[in-house]
Amino acid sequence: MDSREQQVRALYQQLLDAWNNQDARGMADLYIEDGEQIGFDGSQVIGQAEIYAHIAPIFEHHATARFVSKVKSVRFLSPDIAVLRAIAGMVPRGQSDINPNVNTHHTLIATWTGGEWRIVLFQNTPAQFHGRPELVEQMSAELRELL
Repeated sequence: MDSREQQVRALYQQLLDAWNNQDARGMADLYIEDGEQIGFDGSQVIGQAEIYAHIAPIFEHHATARFVSKVKSVRFLSPDIAVLRAIAGMVPRGQSDINPNVNTHHTLIATWTGGEWRIVLFQNTPAQFHGRPELVEQMSAELRELL
């Protein structure tokens, strides 16, 4: 794994750490100025200020579950653009197991700008596999190995 891939993986981990620590400012600051976030519920927010304004009330009013994730791939579209794909599960606060109902695919597009990797787009897509419960269990088992 080269240093660029390590840096992109680290950026993704910073994003998850900010979520897990309920740090809305820390999350928003990882994006480029007009970066985009598409949430689990399909909500789309554009720009650091909007991302912060969208996430901060969630953290203020909810004990959000923490992410557990596994990076599946990092692909470079150019030396300055990377696509990271991961699977993730969520462990509700005070519990020790993931909730399979909220398993998700994460897609992160990052760009090298100003001497650092920043998020252009982060999308959090539900992995419910309608009508295929064996796929939900397969993903859940893979994520439970990380706990």
